[in-house]
Amino acid sequence: MCGIVGLMNKGGIAKSSSQLQLKKMTDAIVHRGPDSMGEWFDEPGGVALGFRRLAILDLQPSGNQPMISASGRYVIVFNGEIYNHLELKKELKHVRWQGHSDTEVLLEAIDTYGLEKALEAIEGMFAIALWDRKERALFLVRDRMGEKPLYYSKIGDTVYFASELKAIKKVDGFQGRINQSVLPFYFKHGYIPAPYSIFENVHKVGQGAIVKLSSSRNDIEISEKEYWSIEDVALAGMHQQGQAAEEEALEHLELLLKRSVAQQMISDVPLGAFLSGGVDSSMIVSLMQRHSPGKVKTFSIGFENDSFDEAKYAKEIANYLGTDHTEFYVSASDALNVIPLLTDIYDEPYGDSSAIPTYLVSKMARQHVTVALSGDAGDELFFGYTRYRRSTKMW
Repeated sequence: MCGIVGLMNKGGIAKSSSQLQLKKMTDAIVHRGPDSMGEWFDEPGGVALGFRRLAILDLQPSGNQPMISASGRYVIVFNGEIYNHLELKKELKHVRWQGHSDTEVLLEAIDTYGLEKALEAIEGMFAIALWDRKERALFLVRDRMGEKPLYYSKIGDTVYFASELKAIKKVDGFQGRINQSVLPFYFKHGYIPAPYSIFENVHKVGQGAIVKLSSSRNDIEISEKEYWSIEDVALAGMHQQGQAAEEEALEHLELLLKRSVAQQMISDVPLGAFLSGGVDSSMIVSLMQRHSPGKVKTFSIGFENDSFDEAKYAKEIANYLGTDHTEFYVSASDALNVIPLLTDIYDEPYGDSSAIPTYLVSKMARQHVTVALSGDAGDELFFGYTRYRRSTKMW
């Protein structure tokens, strides 16, 4: 999972005091990265970067962060995965590689193409903090769909950023006033959308966006720019769909799904999948099993109440595909025991009952694997929710 933190001050920093602040922040998110901790300082530039690592690719020190580009221009902390890093690595023939992490490929792609061109080329989920030593600017970047979280807040003369709010709450001077103006968003959506957060003066980097921090004479200037738009992509896709034959479109879709799943199975640690028995996770697991030389490890949560128990369907799929399947039936007390943990896990109000089984299946899976693929967004993409059918009928 990994976690990133850092700060930028317009007038430079003292390493000793920044180091203490950075340690408080990284200690707050040690659960995101239990394998190692790293830090880096540019005292005249006013920047400090911190990292907690969960090693997935390149388990050696060559994969540690913060990482400096070969040219020395860029320094990065990065949470996520770049799924097409092997393809990009082949294109960057001039680079003398120090290891085989996707972080190094991402960093050298930025150094070669520039940040925005590199973002066009990469496929993945990520939260990035990139210090450009030449331009003297710090860039905070979030992936296209906003899978990876990234918060920032200006406290006094300093801007702080982190993967989770609990790290920003450790900053000296953090006031933690509830932002009451965002509560209507929460009651409408069940969560608080970017760029807002539950606290005043704490913001989320938008999905598909770059936040640029640069020092002026009197302050740190903050600007945000969208580098990718889901609306533009959806409209372009609708136009292409009208021109393509159905059979051709289906073949292309299957090719994309195969490629995507194969890319996400690249790992130097044990890997498995959540399996609910629905269309989304069943499709992903079937493609995983096709690519895997052995049995894919799958995990399901079941409930004694038949009205919302999908474990029996998941077991049928697992038997059909021949996976190494583990299931856990949840009691009422198991579910209730999770509720006090939710505020610490999510940091913000989150009104989704699936948070409870997601935590339980993740806890079970972690006993066997380090990484698990899931079917998130499958229902949105493949018309899986009954409300889609209802709304279409009403329309």
